[in-house]
Amino acid sequence: MVNKYRTHMCSSLNESTIGSEVRVAGFVENIRDHGGVIFVDIRDMSGVIQVVSNDDSIFDGITRESSITVLGTIRGRAEEDYNSRISTGTIELLVSNLEVLGHANNVLPFEVISSRESSEETRLKYRYLDLRNPKVKETVLFRTKVIDYLRKIMKEDDFLEIQTPILTASSPEGARDFIVPSRKFHGKFYALPQAPQQFKQLLMCGGFDKYFQIAPCFRDEDARSDRVYGEFYQLDFEMAFATEEDVLTIGEKVFYDTFKEFSNGKKISDKPFVRLSYKESMERFGTDKPDLRNPLEVIDLTEVFAETTFRPFRGVTVKGIVVNDIADKSNSWFNDLGDYAKSIGMSAGIGYFKVNDDMSFVGPIDKFLSEEEREDLIEVGKLKPGCVIFFIADRNNAYKYAGSIRDELGKRLDLIDNNEFKFCIVKDFPMYEWSEEEDKYIFTHNPFSMPQGGMEALNSKKPEEIIAYQFDFVCNGIEMASGAVRNHDIEIMKKVFAIASYEEDELKNRFKALYEAFSYGAPPHAGMAPGIDRMLMLLLDEKSIRETIAFPMNANGADALMASPSNVTEMQLREAHIKIRD
Repeated sequence: MVNKYRTHMCSSLNESTIGSEVRVAGFVENIRDHGGVIFVDIRDMSGVIQVVSNDDSIFDGITRESSITVLGTIRGRAEEDYNSRISTGTIELLVSNLEVLGHANNVLPFEVISSRESSEETRLKYRYLDLRNPKVKETVLFRTKVIDYLRKIMKEDDFLEIQTPILTASSPEGARDFIVPSRKFHGKFYALPQAPQQFKQLLMCGGFDKYFQIAPCFRDEDARSDRVYGEFYQLDFEMAFATEEDVLTIGEKVFYDTFKEFSNGKKISDKPFVRLSYKESMERFGTDKPDLRNPLEVIDLTEVFAETTFRPFRGVTVKGIVVNDIADKSNSWFNDLGDYAKSIGMSAGIGYFKVNDDMSFVGPIDKFLSEEEREDLIEVGKLKPGCVIFFIADRNNAYKYAGSIRDELGKRLDLIDNNEFKFCIVKDFPMYEWSEEEDKYIFTHNPFSMPQGGMEALNSKKPEEIIAYQFDFVCNGIEMASGAVRNHDIEIMKKVFAIASYEEDELKNRFKALYEAFSYGAPPHAGMAPGIDRMLMLLLDEKSIRETIAFPMNANGADALMASPSNVTEMQLREAHIKIRD
């Protein structure tokens, strides 16, 4: 069947088609009047071609971004008129017939070709125009290619693609749920899934060995540069009769193969990826999401200052970061770093001293140190002439501050190689942490994870000492995936939740399906979920994750295009049994 609007895409036309009569369709990108001769550029999904006519009146009334269809003959351009910026730069289309299919207003909200320079709010309000920008469109096409590739990887390893429900029950982290009122069940609510967690575990209980899906997830959390508000997508997968190592191996393959395919020549960590325990990651890097491109590490100096007379270091955790060959930095450089430290909550700024050639120290806190402390610092910090040691001291937040200072030093000293994707796996997370606010133990990560040591560990260890089979994949300081070996034992499940102050009746009610399924021979199973939006953000080297999505909300969670969230009618509220309170 012949398409009545086009016979060719623009990019398929070249010198071999000279003399052919063709029809193209697209949007008017540009209209140029060169001394009485009008040139029109037409843009379609594939590219751009220049259109001319012996009768310029044929272009009367057309406007930029109007959609048109054009019939004409391909002819070669004069060599001096070649345009090397486009693939059709040596040819043009001589028009015999032109039809406007959709007329565009004379005044555009922004220039399509430079739309990325406009404000985000304007771009999102007129997203359909923004998407005509070739770079923006290419991002959407890139997303399609990556998702197709992910599907290919999973199917090659015999994973079955299965869709899980969107309307479900509220989760344990219910405060972050999007709830949906039920018209049929008065006063009750569905929830949009924060993840397909329970359903994929139930699939394993149902006898499926390997499941995956490109899963939409919904979470009412504020947006950040690496997190969109409301809705995000992940490659969710689960494996029955599997160990942690089985899942880590698949995870490494997914990330390595995908980044190798789409990284455009950037260096990628070799397999197996570096593996760090949560404890080691916190000790060495001050974070459970370390950027391993940064060579700086955090050292613990608490013991060095255990008997110190310097009051800010007494009775608190003291961390240090040693940087070689920067003692000649200006005072203003160090002052700027001190201002940064204050901006992240270090009220006193950051302490430091420089090491001279004779190994003496220069800095504001040197006079408070004993000779023994100086000697210990030289040994523990492996100090060298010309280096600087920075001190981070705090009762509760020393790790967090040290991690932030390490990251900031890496940026300010240009230690980060932006042409590298450096992966690691952080594992062995604590199962619980104490919440001062709630006055009880809470789960640090996924409550459905299996505790290492099983029931024996739950009965014999303090809750804060219990380690979970829980892991994260991290790349360049960004969490890319979370996963775990799941709890499949009903008795262990009862105990795990009891430590977090869940009564058994509450456990039965909130997780009824899993509670019952674990009583019918549930297999051991494990899985993980790489974040697709974050993968794309890194591969495309975008500063904002919203650039990877066809129709994103803005940073505040509003949709300027669809004017959402919006009011609904009184009838809709009545049908859902809802009354809005002031």
